[in-house]
Amino acid sequence: MAKPAARLKDIADKTGFSVNTVSLALRGSSRIPPETRALIAGVARELNYLPNYVATSLVRRETRSIGLILTDLSNPVLTAVAQAVEGELSKRGYTTLFATSNNDIAVEEKMIETFRARRADGMLVFPCSHRRLDHIRKLRARNYPVVLLVGDPDAGIDAVCMDERMGAYKAVGHLLSNGHRRIVIIDGGTKLGNSEKLEGYMQAHRDAGLELDTALFVKPSGHSVAHGYWAADTIFSQRLGASAIFATNDSLALGVLRYCARNSIRVPDDVALMGFDNIEFGEYAVTPISTVDYNVERVSAMAVERVVDLIGAEADLPPPRVTLIEPDLLIRQSSNSTIRG
Repeated sequence: MAKPAARLKDIADKTGFSVNTVSLALRGSSRIPPETRALIAGVARELNYLPNYVATSLVRRETRSIGLILTDLSNPVLTAVAQAVEGELSKRGYTTLFATSNNDIAVEEKMIETFRARRADGMLVFPCSHRRLDHIRKLRARNYPVVLLVGDPDAGIDAVCMDERMGAYKAVGHLLSNGHRRIVIIDGGTKLGNSEKLEGYMQAHRDAGLELDTALFVKPSGHSVAHGYWAADTIFSQRLGASAIFATNDSLALGVLRYCARNSIRVPDDVALMGFDNIEFGEYAVTPISTVDYNVERVSAMAVERVVDLIGAEADLPPPRVTLIEPDLLIRQSSNSTIRG
């Protein structure tokens, strides 16, 4: 049977001070002389005393914890986001409660309710779908602080995120400016309605006066390197006549690069390649991959700042605010080719 945890009363009994004095001392109150604080702290360590944060949270009506829900930790960008968010919250004295939905909306809903049951002060959510957000709108309607890490300006929910539509528009615009007219898009993210990158791809073509060819839309069932390899096999076996490929994340692009290497297809001489997210592996590939930069540190810092501000709102939450951060292009060897004639 586990030994009962030490209480403030146990420290008081051993030191001869009152429970109130012990409590003040352990909180570093200047009302208690330094030597008394040191004595009480020493006894607390001896008894292995731990503060009762549950009781404190009931009194203060806050737990100093914030939930973070991501879709898939196999995505290197989301792993970096988790680390950055945890660091930003720690600076502000918050603990991170962490969960993954594995791209399942039912799991996402369950995790949201779990964090609510654990009295998290607020939440940061990278949702499975950028469009199916009714369950998160209900949180907002109940005056609960929640910030999305992807955003729809019309969703009615606070969000801080990269402007994925603009990032894709820039990436495809770069390929078009180099003379490419048959550009494949590999997009594993439209199953649940996350269509921003596809919309950017299409808008770039419209602005260039080009008709869209849906034969160039390749949709693997996921986002991994293996899915990128499968997509490349589809592209080249079907002889789509593509001179360039836009992969909607760098993992997909790495799979394409591997396929090309195994099949003597030169990048960028035979086919130019663009990725998205700027993961470390892409920069240090044998052929460094051009990409759209996902500024993890900036997104994480601004999202944490927003959710903490919402938590601190004294009455009703302020109107929702969506902050879209315009991404930069990072042009490397994989797209450094020009079509002439």
